[in-house]
Amino acid sequence: MGDLLSGFADALTPGNLLWAFVGVTIGTAVGVLPGIGPALTVALLLPVTFRLEPAAALIMFAGIYYGGMYGGSTTSILLNTPGESASVATALEGNKMARAGRGAAALATAALGSFVAGTIGTIALSAAAPLVADIAVNFGPPEYVALMAVAFVTVSALLGPSLLKGAAGLVIGATIGLVGIDTQTGQTRLSFGLPSLFDGIDVVIVVVALFALGETFAHLIAGTGASRVEPLRGQPMLSREDFRRSWPAWLRGTALGFPIGSLPAGGADVPTFLSYSIEKRLSKRPEQFGRGAIEGVAGPEAANNAAAAGVLVPLLTIGLPTSATAAVILTAFQSYGLQPGPQLFSESGDLVWALIASLYIGNVLLLVLNLPLAKVWVRLLGIPAYGIYAGVLVFACLGAFAAGGTIADLIVLTVLGLLGLLMREAGVPVAPAVVGLILAPLAEQQLRRALALSEGDWSTLVSSPLTVALWILVVLALVAPPLLSWRRRRVSQTLEETSTTH
Repeated sequence: MGDLLSGFADALTPGNLLWAFVGVTIGTAVGVLPGIGPALTVALLLPVTFRLEPAAALIMFAGIYYGGMYGGSTTSILLNTPGESASVATALEGNKMARAGRGAAALATAALGSFVAGTIGTIALSAAAPLVADIAVNFGPPEYVALMAVAFVTVSALLGPSLLKGAAGLVIGATIGLVGIDTQTGQTRLSFGLPSLFDGIDVVIVVVALFALGETFAHLIAGTGASRVEPLRGQPMLSREDFRRSWPAWLRGTALGFPIGSLPAGGADVPTFLSYSIEKRLSKRPEQFGRGAIEGVAGPEAANNAAAAGVLVPLLTIGLPTSATAAVILTAFQSYGLQPGPQLFSESGDLVWALIASLYIGNVLLLVLNLPLAKVWVRLLGIPAYGIYAGVLVFACLGAFAAGGTIADLIVLTVLGLLGLLMREAGVPVAPAVVGLILAPLAEQQLRRALALSEGDWSTLVSSPLTVALWILVVLALVAPPLLSWRRRRVSQTLEETSTTH
C-alpha cells in the first residue's frame, strides 16, 4: 500500500497529471478513428513519448493505452468496425443498438463498464503483480526458457487464424529480432554487410512498420470505401432500467476478463466472447440478442477492459506480452532501458507504481472526458479513410525518423511495411511477429545461460518440476488444436452418416 501511495504522489504532480490527460485525449482521438485498434494506436503514438522523462512517458503511455481501448468501443458501436478481434463482441449488439437509435445508451454502458472493470482490474493488478514478481524472482534460466516456449506456442495459437500461420509470424519476428552483432561472439548476423544493420533494427521501427505501414498499404490496395456512421441521438446516459440490466454484466465481465487476461496464454479475445455467451444465456430477454441487447455490450466491454489490466500482470512480472498491445507496451519499456520482469519492481519500483497509479487516474479522466465529449468523438468518425491513412503514413515516417534519425531507418521502415503487407495478404498475423521480435533474443540469451551453467547438459531444461510442467503445457498446446479439429470432423462425419442412413 505504501508503494502505491508513493506512486500516486508521483502521478498526481501537476506535470504528470497533465501528461496523463494528454495521453487519454490523444489515445481516445486516435483510437476512435476507423480501422485503428488499440495496438496500432499505441504503436503510432509511441515515438511521441521519446522526449519525456521516463515517469512522465510511462504515465502518458498508460493514458494512451486506456484511451485507445475506449476509442475502439466507439468505432465498434457507431461504425460496426472493430479495431481488434476483442471488440467484435461489443460490435455485435452495440451497432444494433445504434441502428435502433440507442447508440447513446450503448456508449454510456461501454464507458461506465470500462470504468468499473478498469478500476477493479487495476486494484487486482496492484495486489497480484508484486506477489507474482516475488515468485518469479526465483526463476532461473531453465524456467525462463520453458516459460518463453509456452509464450511462443500459445501466442502462435491464440493470435493467429491457425497454429501454422501464427508460428510463421513468430518466426518472421524472431528472424528480425536476431539481426545485428551477436553480443556473445561478436559476429554479425543477417545484416548482409550493411553497417546500418550492425546494431540491429530498432524495435519501434519494426512495430510501426508492421502495424501502421502494413495496414495502410493493405487499405491502399483494397480501397478505402465509405462507411455509414450511425447518428448519436441525445447524451450518453443510462436509464434506470438500462443501469439495472448493465451492472451485473459489468461485474461478470470483470470477473472473467482479469483472471483470463492475467494468464500467460490469456488475452482479451476469450473473455469477451465468453462474456457475450454467458450474458445471452443468463438474460431474461434472450430474444433481444441479435437485435441490440444492452447486456451484450456491457459484459464484453467490461471483460475487454478488465483483461487490458490483466495482461499487465505477466507483462510487468515475467516480461511476457500476451496481446499485440502488450507487445507494443513492452517496446515502450525497452526504449527507456527497462526490461519488464521479476527485477523490475525492485530496480525501478518507483516508475512501476507511478504507472499503476496513473491507470487509476486515467480511468477517472476517461469517464470525465468521454461522456460529455461523446459527440465530438463521433465527428471524428466522419473523417474520410484516405485522410486517416495519409495521416498514419506521415506519423509513422516521423516516428521512425525520430527513433533512429537516419534515412536508412526510413528505408528499413518501408521494406518492413511491405513485408507487413505481404503478411496480411497471406493471412499471417502481425501480433506473433512482434512477440517473436522481442522475446526471441531474450530466449536465446536465457538458453545460452542455462547451457553455460550446466556445461552443455541439455537435461537442465527439465531439471525442476516447474520446467517439466511448462514443457507439458507446450506439448498440449501443440497437440490439442489438431486433435480437437480431428474430433470435430469425426463428429460431423458421424452425424452426416447417421442422417443419410435415416
